[in-house]
Amino acid sequence: MSMLSIARSVPTAEASVPEERRAARRYGAGFWTIAAVFVTAMAFSTVPTPLYPLYQAHDGFSTFTVTIVFAVYAVGVLVSLLLAGHVSDWVGRKKVLVGALLLELVAAVLFLAAPSLPVLLVARLVTGLGVGMLTATATAHLHDLHTAHRPGGSPQRFEIVSTAANIGGLGVGPLVAGLLAQYLGAPLRLPYAVVGALLLMGIAAVALTPETVRRPQVRPAYRPQRVSADHGDRAGYIAAAAAGFASLAVFGLFTSLVPGFVGGTLHHPSRALSGLIVFSVFAAAAVAQTLSGRLGDRARRTTGLLAQAAGVIVLAVGVHTASLPVFLVAGIMAGVGAGVLFKSAVGSVAAMAAPARRGEALAGLFLASYLGLALLPVGLGVATRYTTMAAALTWFAVVVLALLASVAVLARRR
Repeated sequence: MSMLSIARSVPTAEASVPEERRAARRYGAGFWTIAAVFVTAMAFSTVPTPLYPLYQAHDGFSTFTVTIVFAVYAVGVLVSLLLAGHVSDWVGRKKVLVGALLLELVAAVLFLAAPSLPVLLVARLVTGLGVGMLTATATAHLHDLHTAHRPGGSPQRFEIVSTAANIGGLGVGPLVAGLLAQYLGAPLRLPYAVVGALLLMGIAAVALTPETVRRPQVRPAYRPQRVSADHGDRAGYIAAAAAGFASLAVFGLFTSLVPGFVGGTLHHPSRALSGLIVFSVFAAAAVAQTLSGRLGDRARRTTGLLAQAAGVIVLAVGVHTASLPVFLVAGIMAGVGAGVLFKSAVGSVAAMAAPARRGEALAGLFLASYLGLALLPVGLGVATRYTTMAAALTWFAVVVLALLASVAVLARRR
C-alpha cells in the first residue's frame, strides 16, 4: 500500500465526527436562536405598555380608549391564530416565523411614523397579527428542535425555555421601553427603533436555523384553525385551555391598565417605574416557571392555582389601600401563579398532541389564552366608565378567582 493510499485511509478530524452529532448541534443552536427571537418578538408586543399615559397626554383620550387599543391588539392575535396559527404544520415553521417578524417590523415603522391614536390602533392590530402567527409556531418549532437535539430526552428544557421566552419576553418589553422613555429622548419613537432593529436581526437569524417540518407532497387544502379538544385527552385539553385563559387574563391586566392606575390613582407617573412593575410580574412568572421544572404536572398546576389566587386577593387589598408596595407584592404573587399555571398548560398540550397536529393544538391553546387576555381587561375598562377603578379591579379579582376554581374542578374531573 502506498503512502498516499495510507494517508487517504486516515480519517480527518471532521470526518470522525458522526453526521448525527453535527446535525444535533445544529438543532441545539437553532433551539436557542429561536428562543432569543421569541423573546424579542414578544418584547415588541408590550413596548407600548408604559407609554400609554404619554399617548393619552398627546391625544387626550381616556382610560377606556386604552382598553380599546388593547382590544384591537387582542383581536389581531385572535384573527391571526384562527387564520395562520396552525399552517406551519405543513408550510414549515421558518416561513411562518419570518412572516410574523415582518408584520411586527411593519408595526414598528407605523409606530415611528406618528404618535397619533389612529396610527396607534393600526400598529397594534398589525402587532397582534404578527404575535398570533408567532406564538404557536415558535413554541412548536422549539419543541421540534429540542426533540431533534435530544431524542428521547426529558421535555423539561423545552417547557422551561418556551414558556419563559413567551412570558419573559412580555416582561422585557415594558422594562426596556420604560427605561428608554424615561432617561433618553424621543420616548414615543426610540423604543420602537431599538426593538425594530432587533427584529430585523431576528429575521436573519431564523433564516439560518434548521427547518423541522417536512413539506407534504400534496399540500392539504387550506382551512382556518379548527377549534377542537380532540388531541388525545379531551378533558386534559379543556383543563389546559381554561388554565391558559385564566393565566393570561392576569397578564392582560398588567399590560393594559396598570400603568395608568400607578400613575393616576397611586400618583407615581414615572415611566421607568411603570415598566419595572410590569416587568416584575412577568419576571416572577419566568423565574417560577424555571424553578417549577422538577414538579409533576399535578403539583405544578396546584401551585399555580394557589399562588395566582393568593396574588389576586392581595391585589384587591392593594387597590383598596392604595398601597404601591402591596400592589407590587400582589403583582409578583399573581405573576408566579399565572406563569406556573400557563407553563403547565403548554407542557400538557405539547405532550398530548400528535406531531402532525402539534401546531394546531398549540394554536387552539393560545386562542383560548388570548381570549382571556382580551376579554377580562376590556371588560374591566368598560366597568371603569360606570364605577371606580378600585371597584372594577375588585370585580376583576372575583371573576379570576371563579375561573381558577373552574380550572381546579376540570382538572379533578380529568
